[in-house]
Amino acid sequence: MSDTIEKIKCLIIGSGPAGYTAAIYAARADMHPVIYTGLEPGGQLTTTTEVDNFPGYPEGIDGPGMMAQLQQQAERFGTQVRFGMVTMVQFHKEFGGWHKVIVDGTTEIHAQTVIISTGATAKYLGLPSEQKLRGGGVSACAVCDGFFFKGQDVAIVGAGDTAAEEATYLANICRNVTMLVRKGYMKASKAMQHRVNNTPNLKVLYNSEIDEVLGDTVVEGIRVFDNVTSEKTEIPVTGLFIAIGHKPNTDIFKGQLEMDDIGYLITHGKSTKTNLPGVFACGDVQDNIYRQAVTAAGTGCMAALDAERYLVSLEEPITA
Repeated sequence: MSDTIEKIKCLIIGSGPAGYTAAIYAARADMHPVIYTGLEPGGQLTTTTEVDNFPGYPEGIDGPGMMAQLQQQAERFGTQVRFGMVTMVQFHKEFGGWHKVIVDGTTEIHAQTVIISTGATAKYLGLPSEQKLRGGGVSACAVCDGFFFKGQDVAIVGAGDTAAEEATYLANICRNVTMLVRKGYMKASKAMQHRVNNTPNLKVLYNSEIDEVLGDTVVEGIRVFDNVTSEKTEIPVTGLFIAIGHKPNTDIFKGQLEMDDIGYLITHGKSTKTNLPGVFACGDVQDNIYRQAVTAAGTGCMAALDAERYLVSLEEPITA
């Protein structure tokens, strides 16, 4: 452990649209933010080939390029962007207290405010062929990437409300959609099931799992097996969407910050405030509904403004 302890006004844990936007606003407010990128600088968007739905890019932009530009913009105003992983936190429970953070198990930092933007990780099936073709037709966000498969045949894996909603979304822009449900029934609400069943170009295959994603550099099809009959079938598709859930990256905050049953951080009211003073959360780590780059950036702005107001309140005399 380092002998010297660095003290900073604003520490941002995690990069991506939320973290970098928070850094831009915090730096412009003279909060001298330090951002630790985590092991995946730029977050989930670095695995996306094209981003077509973020305002300001009429011709679209690739995910890694967009994250590089956001980092450059944050650094332009004085943000210190550091590659490192926050491995432990000890948040102070009192107003005005310093929050203790350990980076890479060795570096201790004390921060007056902490903005958490660690995001959420999409769950995948775990097939080697699936991982190989991520960005080549395999996606975990139909709303983000469905446009690129307009008029084509695609498949989606999942059985809940999110999967049903994304399947019907895809059916509006794709020629045919095959929905694969692992069990003999869907977990989605009855209303969502009715929407799925009443969509003519959307076919549901029950008791079905993916055995292999076919294709060398891009998705060319999937091999599906029936887990009741063991029969295997190949289905030609150009896109495969995985909608089996997300895991928020909040393990190191357990026991200190309020979370829901899944692990998403709970923010209070129309703010990014957590249950502890001086600790704020933004982006997908606290958003299990929209999960878009533009909404993440918006909450990053909010977190920086909330942190700035908190720091200003520390300078004012406390009255009874």
